[in-house]
Amino acid sequence: MSTLARLVHFRWAVPVLAELHRGHGGRFVNLSHTLGVSRESLRRTLAFLTESGLIQRNPGKGHPLRPEYLLTDPQLGAFAAVLTELLADLGVTDVGLKKWSLPTLTLLVDERRFSEIRRALPDVTPRALTLTLKDLESSGLITRTVTEDYPPATVYTATPPGQQLARAAQKVGMMSLP
Repeated sequence: MSTLARLVHFRWAVPVLAELHRGHGGRFVNLSHTLGVSRESLRRTLAFLTESGLIQRNPGKGHPLRPEYLLTDPQLGAFAAVLTELLADLGVTDVGLKKWSLPTLTLLVDERRFSEIRRALPDVTPRALTLTLKDLESSGLITRTVTEDYPPATVYTATPPGQQLARAAQKVGMMSLP
C-alpha cells in the first residue's frame, strides 16, 4: 500500500508513466502538452520519478536543456497505461487521480469501516479520508451502507467498477519503489 500511496502523492505520476510507456520516451514540452499539466507540476513530478528511479534521462539523445525521459521499468509503465485507460473508460479520471482515491479504493475490495481504513492509511487525515470517500461514492466506485446494529456502523465497499479499478491499482502498487 505504501508504494501506491507514494506514487499517487503526485497527481501526474501515473499519467506520466503511462505516456512514457505509450510514446517510448518523451520530452518535457510534449508531456506537458499531451497531459495538459502545468510546467511546475510536471517538473515536480518528473523530479520525484527520477529520484525514485522510475524514469531516467536519455543519456544519448537531445539537448541538455531539453532532456528526453525514459522508463526504467517498462512493466510499471504498462500497468500505469492500463490504469489510466480504465480511469478514462469509467469516466472517473479526476476522482481517481486524487491523492488518496486509489489507495483507499484498493482497501475497499473487502468491506471496511472508516476507522479500519484510517488505520490502514496512517498518513491520511480524517477530513481527507471523508472527502475521498464522498468523491468515490458520488462517482459510483464505492457504496456506503449504514448497518442496523446498535450502535449503527457505517461500512464501505467497492462496487464492481471500483473493484476492477482497485485490481488495476494494486498491480501498480505491487511494483517496488527504491
